[in-house]
Amino acid sequence: MLNKFPLWKNLMVIVILAVAALYALPNIYGEDYAVQISASRNATVDMQTLETVEKTLEDIAIQPKGVVLEEGQILVRVNSDVEQLQARDALLRALGTNYIVALNLAPATPEWLADIGGTPMKLGLDLRGGVHFLMEVDMAEATRKIQDQMRDTVRGELREERIRSTSIRRDDTDVVIQLRTDEDYAAAESYLNNRYPGYTLLEDEANRTLRLRMTEAKLKETQDYAISQNVTILRNRVNELGVAEPVVQRQGAERIVVQLPGVQDTARAKEILGATATLEFRMVDDENSVYEAEQGRVPFGSELFVNRNGGNTLLKEDVILTGDHIVNATSGFDENQRPQVSISLDGAGGDKMSLATRDNVGKPMATLFIEFKATGERDENDRIIFERNAEVINVATIQSRLGNNFRITGINSQQEAQNLALLLRAGALIAPIQIVEERTLGPSLGKENIELGTQAIIWGFLLVVIFMVIYYKKFGLVANLALTSNLVLIIGIMSMIPGATLTLPGMAGIVLTVGMAVDANVLIFERIREEIKAKRSPQQAIHHGYDSAFSTIMDANVTTLIVAIILFAIGTGPVKGFAVTLAIGIITSMFTAIVGTRAVINAVWGGKRIDKLSV
Repeated sequence: MLNKFPLWKNLMVIVILAVAALYALPNIYGEDYAVQISASRNATVDMQTLETVEKTLEDIAIQPKGVVLEEGQILVRVNSDVEQLQARDALLRALGTNYIVALNLAPATPEWLADIGGTPMKLGLDLRGGVHFLMEVDMAEATRKIQDQMRDTVRGELREERIRSTSIRRDDTDVVIQLRTDEDYAAAESYLNNRYPGYTLLEDEANRTLRLRMTEAKLKETQDYAISQNVTILRNRVNELGVAEPVVQRQGAERIVVQLPGVQDTARAKEILGATATLEFRMVDDENSVYEAEQGRVPFGSELFVNRNGGNTLLKEDVILTGDHIVNATSGFDENQRPQVSISLDGAGGDKMSLATRDNVGKPMATLFIEFKATGERDENDRIIFERNAEVINVATIQSRLGNNFRITGINSQQEAQNLALLLRAGALIAPIQIVEERTLGPSLGKENIELGTQAIIWGFLLVVIFMVIYYKKFGLVANLALTSNLVLIIGIMSMIPGATLTLPGMAGIVLTVGMAVDANVLIFERIREEIKAKRSPQQAIHHGYDSAFSTIMDANVTTLIVAIILFAIGTGPVKGFAVTLAIGIITSMFTAIVGTRAVINAVWGGKRIDKLSV
């Protein structure tokens, strides 16, 4: 029988539209202004913290919509953005620096809908806003790190050349080399002269001292490298957070701007982006006394560090490996269900680890965790002063020669293991950064643009609806039903895609889709009219109308879809937002215009004896 869908096709259309409508539903409920509290690495969020939060809100006369402690975080929902800012400032003062207090927008989705993964569609900075961070890079630490690497390089090369030195140390932008004898001085001066581009060799023959001083050009190159590498690593961290269409860019000589549109977990974003953590692997100095070092008599070539057991550990100054060589890190549990991080190294890192552990089987090696925290003070150049915190988190005896893959334990919690793995996987920052400005942005183009964008969609939709009803009569009503379903599908799919963000150009893509969505129906209906004029029966006209127009519709939409994919692949920011909604709109419009309208037309007119069609 002509124009009859099998039951499974009708059920497929109904199920797809029902699922899309279900996941589009959270957009009706909107979001609440919220403040989110989470703990830094050395603190915990518990019932006592919850009581402090509730007492603080009571003291400033804020009646929250809700205060919930879940998964080690507290979420406070308030009634307005004014209360949100007041609550944030009061909680910062009450909780201190051991806690992260961040602004957030929490979905007001009903619990039953949230349980099945229903969330509202995320809006970009130009529509709803998001989180804006202004970060300052510690250039002094970037320089120190480069000079420490230079010190280690010089020490290793002089050792290979059998040139003896009393000490090799870093002094601001200099690497100072103290030689033992006149012969060693002459050999070192000959070897180092003009060996390192960007460094000037200063000689002090009387004291048998050489200085490798960084030139101004090299200093500027180092600072530019620190900024560019930090920008790259911050982008990697944003990608780990799953934020769509972020802005991470340099601002001035020492600052970086990060904008996270539609971000859901601002507390975690602040913690991950602001953290400066890396690892160093060093051999334990088990030949000298820790007690003597604790009394201030640290042996030459070693350093004293605190460990997680509350004591101290004496480590060799030479670094076997740093976090720069880590290419992947994943968190998990060892055989005793203790948190651990499994690490994979690049080729150079694997070679270094293999070489170091080959000659040290049976000896202890330590994992040193290093992070930088801002002290809140500034130096004479108005630069933020950072405090370097280093802690031995693991000491293990080398059982056999290690390679590109190994694991570290001694981590306090699974959450810390996950955060450490994320930081190491995304890359260690070249220099520590401090968030000097944080704010939740309102729409960058104002509420007027949101309203105008919405009005454009509504007016475009209404005009198309009116035209289709007037021109195609009852078949026009079917096309309008498909157009409505198309909008629901777009919103539902955008809400279901993790990290998808609707921007103002994305709204333009939806407006364009509204106009394009009925193109397929126009082609089909015109072919049906032609078939009727050719004296075919109504059932034959419907059948041939859909069949004849299908190839034309497919060709036109596939070529447009290819363009949308190219725009997404090579575009950035707003261009990607436009490409996403355009691509989704093309796919959904093809489904609703070809399959959806055919299902309705078959249900109403298919398989029946009719004399004429209202088309």
